[in-house]
Amino acid sequence: MTTYAALLRGINVGGGRKVPMADLRSLLTGLGLTGVRTHLQSGQAVFTTGRGDEESLAAELTRAIEERFGFPVDVLVRDHAYLKAVAEACPFPAADLQPKQLHVTYFSAPVTPDRYAEIDPAAHLPEEFRLGDRCLYLYAPEGLGRSKLAEALSRPRLTKGLIATSRNWNTVLKLVELTAVEE
Repeated sequence: MTTYAALLRGINVGGGRKVPMADLRSLLTGLGLTGVRTHLQSGQAVFTTGRGDEESLAAELTRAIEERFGFPVDVLVRDHAYLKAVAEACPFPAADLQPKQLHVTYFSAPVTPDRYAEIDPAAHLPEEFRLGDRCLYLYAPEGLGRSKLAEALSRPRLTKGLIATSRNWNTVLKLVELTAVEE
């Protein structure tokens, strides 16, 4: 049995694409997943299963969510080991920063620096980004809502062919905690 987090992209934001968390828990339980929990309203669910892998589970959840709610939702599924490794590999001094200043964008596939070659890092200072294992770390001292770098990084041509969904540092750490299995 493996514990996973499902990251749903773009739900319950701005009044559209509503996915009530109680309904999401019910849907996941109905799929035979166990230990189902949700975190916040922005699209995080944790569950345990002994079948499938990240990609097949994400595809299954994507299909089930569209059937249930009537609109497509991109879903990434990641296990505890991956989520923990991402948190531990943070290239910024997370313990010294406010959680609103640090974000992780999770990707559906690996990304290379050439994807972001058009972005001039010096033009966005003091904001910075670094690539990780199927993720991007963003340091935005004024928060994500005011970040010009976040806007540049999310241009459709830069994320073409990827599912990309971002979480603030508090949520990154909470997902590590929620997917941890008691020994």
